[in-house]
Amino acid sequence: MDLGFQGKVAIVTGGASNIGRAISLGFVKEGAQVVIAEVDISQGKKVVKEAESLGRQPIVIPTDVTDNRQVEDLVGETIKRFGTIDVLVNNVGGGGGLKPFLKMQREEWQKEMDINFWGTANCIRAVIGRMVQRKYGKIVNISSDAGRMGEYNLEIYSGAKGAVISLSKSLARGFGRYGINVNVVCPGATYAESYDHIGEKSLWRKFKLTPEFLEKQIKMYPLRKFGKPEDIANAVLFLSSDVAGHITGQTLSVSGGYTMM
Repeated sequence: MDLGFQGKVAIVTGGASNIGRAISLGFVKEGAQVVIAEVDISQGKKVVKEAESLGRQPIVIPTDVTDNRQVEDLVGETIKRFGTIDVLVNNVGGGGGLKPFLKMQREEWQKEMDINFWGTANCIRAVIGRMVQRKYGKIVNISSDAGRMGEYNLEIYSGAKGAVISLSKSLARGFGRYGINVNVVCPGATYAESYDHIGEKSLWRKFKLTPEFLEKQIKMYPLRKFGKPEDIANAVLFLSSDVAGHITGQTLSVSGGYTMM
């Protein structure tokens, strides 16, 4: 199916690693001009090289989404180069690593809120006015099943991701009249590598996910498998396309059936 991204311009925040990388390359494969907003420029350049082998050349713009000035610069540079923004994917986010609520400091709370909620709000605020003028735009925000259900030892993260869902619904309700679709994708457990190829910075090691633990966990998933970044990217591409033109204000879990609501 042709999703109609030829000639479209898409910004993907955190678009150089794991889920973000899969989203960026997904848009590239569909013919979109991709702008990767990323703090890790070296990783961004690796994605550019991957994309070049597909005959496209995305650009990387250094951006900390928690810094509103940098976000404004990102949007300004994108408009300067390409004249428009059709799609915004807010992929940047991160949790505190299963730290008990009572042991978290307020500075840690603020950091999680800044990355997961305010960064998303900053980027939307910077682009949505232009989308209103054009009466067209697609915004997809990456939340988490933790934001739908809540997770023990991820209280602030869950709250921030829940806020992203509520923000998205409110924006969808208010800006739909201007031809703007706002939707949410909630990944379940998603890994970019197998346990046999773990690195020191891998999520597998960060959360001490042993093969024995994962064997038990995977039984909670009706499809009996964890997600891959491409699974999330496919949902994002669909919701960013005109094929999904009559869908807005929706929250889609891509979690192998772990979350059904």
